[in-house]
Amino acid sequence: MSLFAFGLNHESAPLDVRERVAFPAERVNDALRNLVEERPVSEAAILSTCNRTEVYCHTHEPDAAIDWLADFHQLPSSTVADHLYQLPGEAAVRHAFRVAAGLDSMVLGETQILGQMKQAAKSAENAGTLGWMLHKLFQNSFAVAKDVRAQTEIGTRSVSMAAAAVRLAERIFPDLSREKVLFIGAGEMIELCAAHFTAQKPAGVTVANRTIERGDSLARRFGGTAISLNDLPQVLAQHDIIVTSTASPLPIIGKGLIERAIKARRRKPLFIVDLAVPRDVEPEVAQLDDVFLYAVDDLAHIVRENVESRREAVSSAESIIDMRVGDFMRWLSARGSVPVVRQLREGAEQARQAAVEAAVKQLARGDDPAAVIEALSQSLTNKLMHGPTKAVSSASEAERADLVKWLARLYPGQVD
Repeated sequence: MSLFAFGLNHESAPLDVRERVAFPAERVNDALRNLVEERPVSEAAILSTCNRTEVYCHTHEPDAAIDWLADFHQLPSSTVADHLYQLPGEAAVRHAFRVAAGLDSMVLGETQILGQMKQAAKSAENAGTLGWMLHKLFQNSFAVAKDVRAQTEIGTRSVSMAAAAVRLAERIFPDLSREKVLFIGAGEMIELCAAHFTAQKPAGVTVANRTIERGDSLARRFGGTAISLNDLPQVLAQHDIIVTSTASPLPIIGKGLIERAIKARRRKPLFIVDLAVPRDVEPEVAQLDDVFLYAVDDLAHIVRENVESRREAVSSAESIIDMRVGDFMRWLSARGSVPVVRQLREGAEQARQAAVEAAVKQLARGDDPAAVIEALSQSLTNKLMHGPTKAVSSASEAERADLVKWLARLYPGQVD
């Protein structure tokens, strides 16, 4: 069995495809169990974010694992086939390391993906699908990300989706301290956005969430108030900036709702950032006058303006990754020899026990101890050397040259 990864991201697939194969957090555990139960997969982990859906697995039938993705989402395989990348073995290791280090992100060097990878590993562990191979892969990924940040300038001039959202808002509203902001959701992305927007000291902050208690906790941190999602129709028009990122499988803000809000605002601009995948806002909202709607992919044009200073660090980061990939592959190769090493040790142990038992019997009947020890050492030597000696003696001339070379490595200083 071998390591294999596959998936799609912001470069290989458009948003409308990515949102159809995204895994809400509450479905990840069930999906992982389904994958290992229904397909020839012994280990699995799912990384699902607004920019990517990736499956890391331990399998000897990659095609069966790939087919599972479309089947699980009840989609025709053709929907995702053209957008999928497939990464066997070393390619999967390198990809995981690059993702963790922020080299494969829409925002070069961003750090949020590392937390998302840690959550992916935790979810797999909770689901019982994180085995020795993926555990080692993720732990090494986290270590690589730490090394890259410590040894390169990849994280300088920090940029993020949240920072990009603020920059976009400033193009519509030059003075954010005069505007009111509505955050919909209470997850990590909304928390990051809230931190960035409240740093601009907006005129008001509201958090709308399905669970009012969680929304209230976030609102208190940023000096705002919390409401239920059911209250959105009554409060939308009162806010100038809306940032939404929920796990809803369907849009929660429709075109009609925004039309009524714009009318109530008397055509004052409404700025909306939809960071959810699947989207929280119906795409048709973008057609309305006085509405500025930006989805995840739209932010790419903003964040790219701030990443040029980081590109010089990419070469150094890639060098670190190359070295760590080599280390991991050597470890993985060594793991493959474990059964052979175990058999060798078991055979040697059986020979040792047999020789000791014979020696104990000889001593019990009063044989000379020195002679017993001599016989014991000769017996062990003969049994341990029987295999190599027989192999050399029975080998052809061409085979013998290779055997001698390997024996010289196995017995340095004894075989020339």
